[in-house]
Formats: sequence, C-alpha cells, structure tokens
Amino acid sequence: MWKEFKEFAMKGNIIDLAIAVVIGGAFGKIVTSLVNNIIMPFVGIITGGIDLTKSFVWAVGDAKVELGVFLQSIIDFLIIAFAIFFALRLLTKFNRKKKEEETVAEPVVEVDNKEELLKEIRDLLKSHKE
Repeated sequence: MWKEFKEFAMKGNIIDLAIAVVIGGAFGKIVTSLVNNIIMPFVGIITGGIDLTKSFVWAVGDAKVELGVFLQSIIDFLIIAFAIFFALRLLTKFNRKKKEEETVAEPVVEVDNKEELLKEIRDLLKSHKE
C-alpha cells in the first residue's frame, strides 16, 4: 500500500497540482493585500475619504451586513480570475506553438523515381519466379 501511495504521490500531475495550490494561496494573499491596502484606499480617496468597508454597513443589533467588505471580496475575485485567465491563455498559446513546431519538424521522406521503379521491377521479378 505504501508503494502504491508513493507512486501516486510522485506522479508529475500530483506534484504540479501541489505546487499550484501553494503558489495560488500565496498569490491570493498578495491580491488581498493589494485590494485592502492599495485599491480600496485609492477608491476612498477618489470618493472623498469614504471608507467603503466601514461606510456600507447595515446593522441590526449584533448582526451586520458589510457590503464594503463584500465589494472587496468581489474585487479580489475579479483580479484573481483575470490573472488565471491570462496565465491559461499564455499557456495555451505556448502549447499550440510547441505542437505546431513538432508537426513541422517531422521530415517528409520523398521517394526518388529511380527507387520506385527499382521496387516495381523487384516486385515483378518476384511474381514471375512464383
């Protein structure tokens, strides 16, 4: 069982997936910091000093609906989705070019007319012997 697990874990796809998850988590933290510390304060400056995370709060007792925080999450999502789209687009282009190069790289073997005639003569001689 350990051997099977080891083979499964050492496959390229699993390792690639693990690396992608770690990098994706770090990228998510960077985007969240970008939105919280740069984009939203800039939006606050444009709107005349309004802090959207504190201004758009609807509270009833202890329950709060924080629309500004939700807006930040939407901005986070849009930035991450765009970055993933862009990365996949580049990867697809790279793979397409690589496949085109592989198909072009295969040499086409052209048979010389003399060789073709010699093959026909050989086949005729074999047929006459039989």
